[in-house]
Amino acid sequence: MPSWTRIISALLVVPLALGAIALGGWAFTAAFALLVVLGQMEYFALVRAKEIVPASKITIFVSLVLLIASQLQVGLADAMIPIAGTFICFYLLFQSRIATIADIAASILGLFYVGYLPSFWIRIRGIDDGVLFQVSDRLQQFDIFNYLRNIEFLSWLRITFPVTNGSVYVLMGFCCIWASDVGAYIFGKIWGRTRLSDISPKKTVEGAIAGLLCCCATAIIWAFSVGWHNWLISGLILGLLIGIAGLLGDLTESMMKRDAGVKDSGQIMPGHGGILDRADSYMFTAPLVYYFFTLILPIIS
Repeated sequence: MPSWTRIISALLVVPLALGAIALGGWAFTAAFALLVVLGQMEYFALVRAKEIVPASKITIFVSLVLLIASQLQVGLADAMIPIAGTFICFYLLFQSRIATIADIAASILGLFYVGYLPSFWIRIRGIDDGVLFQVSDRLQQFDIFNYLRNIEFLSWLRITFPVTNGSVYVLMGFCCIWASDVGAYIFGKIWGRTRLSDISPKKTVEGAIAGLLCCCATAIIWAFSVGWHNWLISGLILGLLIGIAGLLGDLTESMMKRDAGVKDSGQIMPGHGGILDRADSYMFTAPLVYYFFTLILPIIS
């Protein structure tokens, strides 16, 4: 499929992602809920290709409950994980067909991989919710965030989107992932010669290194722009976390597709495949980005 199809699909998705980030709150949660439902459906389709019969409906339900809990209170989502797993096992125990270990394992993995991990993006968006982003002296010189603080979108509706700490953190994470994906794709196409892994034959070592460097450069630029103390170190750590975790997430999804014997997890996005094909880099990065901002960054600063 021609590369321009990928570009057009991405250009259509990016404004929607930015809009969800700007709105925040339940709008952001609803957007992720839609992605989780579609992602779960693709995941369970891969599982059924291996003749495994998971508890798909109850897993999707408890995954949505996890997202709601993440919006209401961070600690509540963590407490619900063992309860959600219990519900899934309970469902499999009392169905007419005797469940197998594979059925249980696939269901629990679906809860963790496509339900619990994405919920961390909702936690990130809720960091200091309602607290406007603190504009550094460096940014005030350019007057960028002062403008973004009160964006008037469709001015005749008088809709404003205040820029909070959580919205900036999510945007930083997304920009790093986008930079990594674009860098790996472009430089891999041009200079890629050495195969990275048999799991994904199209990925090259050169492309992976380029993607990691682009991710780190983007994170460092963000760290400098927002005026973090020790911006070089903090930006480098954030870039490495996102770049490596994103690559592992990509390879993990490729491994599942290879085992299921399919090329793409779905066809919802022309040029990209399914939701999991596009969102695989966001899975493992979400908790790392959250704990970077809540644990690592305060220590560095």
